[in-house]
Amino acid sequence: MRVAMFGLGEAGTLFALDLIKAGVDVTGFDPAPVATPSGVTRFADPASAVRDADLVIALTASADAVGAVNQALAEIPATALYADLSTSSPAVKQELARIAAGRELEFVDVALMAVVPGRGLRTPALAAGTGAHRYVATMSPLGVPVEAVGERAGDAALRKLLRSVMMKGLAALVIEAMRAAESAGLSEWLWGNLVEEITAADEALLARLVNGTQPHARRRLHEMEACEALLGELGIDAVMTRSTVETLRRIPNELLPVLPLSGRDQTDTPRSAQ
Repeated sequence: MRVAMFGLGEAGTLFALDLIKAGVDVTGFDPAPVATPSGVTRFADPASAVRDADLVIALTASADAVGAVNQALAEIPATALYADLSTSSPAVKQELARIAAGRELEFVDVALMAVVPGRGLRTPALAAGTGAHRYVATMSPLGVPVEAVGERAGDAALRKLLRSVMMKGLAALVIEAMRAAESAGLSEWLWGNLVEEITAADEALLARLVNGTQPHARRRLHEMEACEALLGELGIDAVMTRSTVETLRRIPNELLPVLPLSGRDQTDTPRSAQ
């Protein structure tokens, strides 16, 4: 099997090295002056890189995804599968699928569901599009934990981005809280407390956090207004905390989402968070 890599940055390099270890012939193209991974046959033009490829993997920034598929579109073999692994919106993935379909190429929207460093090719992934099942059949034997979620391009990206709202938002909240703790001289205490809470977190806690918000919105609003004032006193620009305050102000007039709880009714869940 020959795999052509578009993008030889950190993630592309890790993927390429693992593919080579698995005995795959890897070619590559990257217009940036990045190092060439050992064992990769790098070309100065994308057309040469995709020649005779069975699979083209584009590991680029979202802003470069459309440019990547177009840069050697006419030269990609008609039998090849084009896989876009960029973190792009569903709309962009659908545009990429339309471009590929114009050449009658199978396309797969691949969403990486964890960080690549430390995992490389074995990064958990979701796949969607006309080529989703082919991608799974190709990559699973190489140890890639990938699941096909549908034949509509963008469905994998949709799932990843919905998850990212919480995961990246959580990171931003922790950063803001730790900046405040650092200013207050309480970094060690707060970090230990957060680690303890997150380690013990389960579905019941998540449900309490959500379902307890509406009946306790006024109390929580006052608490978060106090948090916002505190962060101001500590010299912290409370971007995330201000957003929480605004959300709590709106809660009394908005419906909460219905949670698909495992094996229990919404009414069985405690309605207040600790």
